[in-house]
Amino acid sequence: MSKGLKRVIIISILGLMVIGLLFGGRLLVNRVRYRRIISEIEIRTPNLTEIQDGTSTGYFDAILVSANVDVTVEEHRITEIVINSHHHGRDRALDAEEIIVDVIENQSLEVDTVSGATNSSLVILKAIQIALDNGAE
Repeated sequence: MSKGLKRVIIISILGLMVIGLLFGGRLLVNRVRYRRIISEIEIRTPNLTEIQDGTSTGYFDAILVSANVDVTVEEHRITEIVINSHHHGRDRALDAEEIIVDVIENQSLEVDTVSGATNSSLVILKAIQIALDNGAE
């Protein structure tokens, strides 16, 4: 094998290693940021008597999980929640979307998260809270 060919192979391998390190580092940074955002989520139910009738949109992005929802309020009651988008990395996270049934039934965001889909549940609840805040008088 010629010196030139060896040099090309070595440079190619080093280049692939650098690309791998950069990609892996970015994934690690995003994972750390995601965990921090999830750990800092605080869910509170806005005072529904201050929410105007109509539909408001809420969006929350935790890097690896995000949700966009429309929340309809009539006579100070949550009557409908539509999940416009819910980006997540796991199939089980889809189960979290069932949390909207509990929110409507209890008229509260202080509901149990879905087991196995806790982070998605929190992101959806936060998006609902933001939508309700956007509909405040």
